[in-house]
Amino acid sequence: MKGRFISLEGGEGSGKSTCLAYIQSWLENKSIPYLTTREPGGTSLAEDIRQLVLNDREESVHDLTELLLVFASRAQHINEKIKPALDSGLCVVSDRFIDSSFVYQGVARGGDMDKIQTLSDWVVKECLPDRTILLDVPVEIGLQRVQSRQQSDRLDKESVEFHEKVRQGFLERAYKDKGRFSIVDASQSIKAVLKDIDIALNAAFHLDKY
Repeated sequence: MKGRFISLEGGEGSGKSTCLAYIQSWLENKSIPYLTTREPGGTSLAEDIRQLVLNDREESVHDLTELLLVFASRAQHINEKIKPALDSGLCVVSDRFIDSSFVYQGVARGGDMDKIQTLSDWVVKECLPDRTILLDVPVEIGLQRVQSRQQSDRLDKESVEFHEKVRQGFLERAYKDKGRFSIVDASQSIKAVLKDIDIALNAAFHLDKY
């Protein structure tokens, strides 16, 4: 039986790392075999591309370059890691996936959504998440959390306007696809956030029906 595919999305400082750790413990407690991964990245080659996308550099990165690099990484990631794992029955949990491209390279950067959809149809095909958990947090709170990190990347340093577009882009996608998305208010206490994650996971595995 094919494994379940869960993606975790959200703007900068939304708390994905904490929630990913909780999802891992939840799966272990349910004895569900899984692997965790991330985008951009997930394989050795895809991680090399991640560095090209996120590292600071003197040369400006053209929006089209960023988009194509992300999809090149994704093509490697899907074919070498995600699909084989799902086909073997593993649950795959990815820190970011296709929705991030529509939001970051599309909405926030003003990219051509039709071209992004064409790339998605070509690269992703039917390999879409069964459930996407969106961690939604006001931009000012998210950026405050980012400032407390010891490390930041090129996307962390974008303008407040950029991050507002990211937040709205994710929410718009979630509202248009309510069957796949679970929206979690990530500005709540950790306890409340994890409770909502638990509800989303039960829905993803249809455990809420029993």
